Amino acid sequence: MKIEIWSDFVCPFCYIGKRRLEVALEKFPHKDDITLEYKSYELDPNAEVNPGQNMHEYLAAKKGMSVDQAKSMNESVGQQAAEVGLTYNFDTMQHTNTFDAHRVAKYAGEQGKGKEMTERLLSAYFTESKLISDQKTLIELAEEVGLDVNEVTALLKVDDYAEHVRGDEEQARQIGVQGVPFFVFNEKYAVSGAQSPDTFTDVLKQVWEEENEKTVLQSLNPKKSETTYCTDEGCEVRED
Repeated sequence: MKIEIWSDFVCPFCYIGKRRLEVALEKFPHKDDITLEYKSYELDPNAEVNPGQNMHEYLAAKKGMSVDQAKSMNESVGQQAAEVGLTYNFDTMQHTNTFDAHRVAKYAGEQGKGKEMTERLLSAYFTESKLISDQKTLIELAEEVGLDVNEVTALLKVDDYAEHVRGDEEQARQIGVQGVPFFVFNEKYAVSGAQSPDTFTDVLKQVWEEENEKTVLQSLNPKKSETTYCTDEGCEVRED
């Protein structure tokens, strides 16, 4: 089974949804037969590389609410994150542009390190309050998951893997993705949002059963007919 996951590194529910899916997968009997592929999605393509606001101020301006209301909303999200073992530090979090981070993640995917790079970027942003648009930071994070520093440095200097990111985003538009996280199972079944582990478990079971069920043929022979057939013991003609 293949699961494609559209997400952004500054999306709080993307990290929560990732963890909830992982909880479900850990208990799934066919987990070793599942392939995960992370897809690029930018919630705010026009976001500044160097943030001039903290996360509370950014959310307040974006949602048209007071800073206190934004803090309350962020606290609620942080509690949901804590339920799956994640720590969100909204007070020091640096909202930023994620395009270069997605480019590095696409490169990591080609090197067999897509899962590791995605996890590292999410942790760096939400827990460690790192500026994941900063190229030096991206190079350090890439090195931590075992990627070639020279290659990462080189791709960040040019537009390498930009078309990969744009391709994912175009695909998202074509299939009607309007928000993330967005999960697609075997290119046929879609689940949106950070669903509960139980919901993911139900989806995994349903998709696995539907994709692997055996077709049972029904005989359309007339009730009374002369049938001619062969088996491994020979051929015979008989009248039903």
